[in-house]
Amino acid sequence: MPMKIVTIGGGTGQFTLLSALRESPNVDITAIVSMVDSGGSTGRLRDEYGVLPPGDILKCLIALSSFQDAREILQARFSSHEKLAGHNAGNLLLTFLSQHLGNDFSGAVVALGEILQVKGRVIPVTTDKATLVAELENGRLVYSETAIDVGRDKEAKIKRTFLVPHSGKLEASRNAIEAIETADMIIVGPGDLYTSIVPNFLVPGIKEAIEKAPAKLVYVANLMTKFGETRGFSLRNFVDVVEGSQGRPIDIVIANNKIPELALLEKYLGEGAEPVRFDLETEIDKRQIILEDLISEGDLARHDVGKLREVLMGVVGEQQV
Repeated sequence: MPMKIVTIGGGTGQFTLLSALRESPNVDITAIVSMVDSGGSTGRLRDEYGVLPPGDILKCLIALSSFQDAREILQARFSSHEKLAGHNAGNLLLTFLSQHLGNDFSGAVVALGEILQVKGRVIPVTTDKATLVAELENGRLVYSETAIDVGRDKEAKIKRTFLVPHSGKLEASRNAIEAIETADMIIVGPGDLYTSIVPNFLVPGIKEAIEKAPAKLVYVANLMTKFGETRGFSLRNFVDVVEGSQGRPIDIVIANNKIPELALLEKYLGEGAEPVRFDLETEIDKRQIILEDLISEGDLARHDVGKLREVLMGVVGEQQV
């Protein structure tokens, strides 16, 4: 039987993780996706049509699609038409499908997944609308994922985050809970800690399901810190926040040990970011720590899909044996 792997996250990080897993043999992939994205095309569609944010879901569908050219088509943005300007084709398609199906967003995701011939399933962590709120150490509250990410006083650190439901109702997708309950392995990250990863665990039912799940828990750590969200964080700080949010210890931590090239490093240092540092003597504890060169070559510090795939296949292979 194939190994049942559940990924939890959002944004570009989950796209990279799923791209690394897509070609893996003998695995059954389910992606559980954060639903608090509020920026760009996604935010405009949410505000104009009252739909759930499609952006992160679309990234995951594309990552698992058999048609890799779909990324260029579905993420191409309109520019000439006034009303369409800034939107991408995939977000509009998901919005149309959802409305055509009587505001059934989950059904729209399944339908688009069928068109794209995805390997596995993509599931919104919840279909209830909510706003992400951050409480800063100075007591200020910042509302919405976008404002937390870019629009606040970044000198003040985040103390905690929570979700405010729009209708008084907020519960996890039943399919997401069932996927966690039956998983052999759960992989969390990489991605922005407080705006892509932690929001999944704030949805009632997710943390409780993970606490009880028999699955091995794997965390793919970020390559770099982020000014405002995780400035000065060590690997241990990331692990502590994830474990505190999901309610149980991580079994395996996958982290990068390669410093970016000098020009790229200087660019990030200028933005208040730095490579995630680690101290094996204090951070290994009872967790299995895998340190490898995971950085891709380019203008941004991103996980290399091929390098990450190789490490993940080693982890999956060990668990299958």
